[in-house]
Amino acid sequence: MSARGMTKRFGALVAVDHVNLTVPKANVYGFLGPNGSGKTTTIRMLCGLLAPTEGEIEVLGLRIPAQSEELRRRIGYMTQKFSLFEDLSVRENLEFLAAVQDIPKAEAARRIDELIVHYHFEDRQKQLAGTMSGGQKQRLALAGAVIHRPELLFLDEPTSAVDPESRRDFWEKLFELADGGTTLLVSTHYMDEAERCHRLAILDRGVLVADGTPQGLAGDLEGRTLAVHAKQPRRSRSVLLEQPGVLSVAQVGNTLRVLTQTDGDAASRLGRSLANAGLEATVETVEPNLEDVFVAATRGREETSERAA
Repeated sequence: MSARGMTKRFGALVAVDHVNLTVPKANVYGFLGPNGSGKTTTIRMLCGLLAPTEGEIEVLGLRIPAQSEELRRRIGYMTQKFSLFEDLSVRENLEFLAAVQDIPKAEAARRIDELIVHYHFEDRQKQLAGTMSGGQKQRLALAGAVIHRPELLFLDEPTSAVDPESRRDFWEKLFELADGGTTLLVSTHYMDEAERCHRLAILDRGVLVADGTPQGLAGDLEGRTLAVHAKQPRRSRSVLLEQPGVLSVAQVGNTLRVLTQTDGDAASRLGRSLANAGLEATVETVEPNLEDVFVAATRGREETSERAA
């Protein structure tokens, strides 16, 4: 799956701005970004539900949106909101979806039996979907999305309404699908989920600001993340935020995590600034994480825009 110059405008609003991306087969590819960053609009264009204003899209060898009808039989789609019928049972929901996909009855029965076992609904086949917990609904929605064995699965913030344990179990199911050859594109605003992806794209106000493996993106920030251990963290934070080249300062307990625009002598320079302000602190370089990547990609872009202006 690939896109070149993919753009979507709604009047004067540019929701997605000339995005280029390539999604490898049988990978879990993540879209990370806050609400309003363009994640859902991008997914809807990639799966043929929304026509781009500009750009070229190819999915499973098909030109989108021209061949969207052919694509729909080969993909699955799952949103953050439970979209099945709450007044139907687990099995009835799956039977309905099998019929929508034109799966022959005998084959559908076998496939539903398989999904019932795999997604742990053996004792809940007759339970109404509306009476289930958030995690159970999520599993049922995923089972429904893969009932026709799609080659490509789109998931738009699928875990936003479930507990952490259900999220972990859900991600195990996603990796099982990837191991079986399914390509998955997952949007999220959870850092821990983004770290799980084979590859990750970060969107900021419709612009693709980072694309790579989570490990590679974090490695690019080597030397730019610092830990400041200060006796007066709040005062120290105020001083650090005034220093040139500091993108962010986040307090974690009594430690301040600092992200700078460049590496080099940042640790010694910031240590001197704190000492000159009469504050006792030690500064050390630490390993960058995905939150640092996100802040560098988004706030670094803001800094560049301000300098250009």
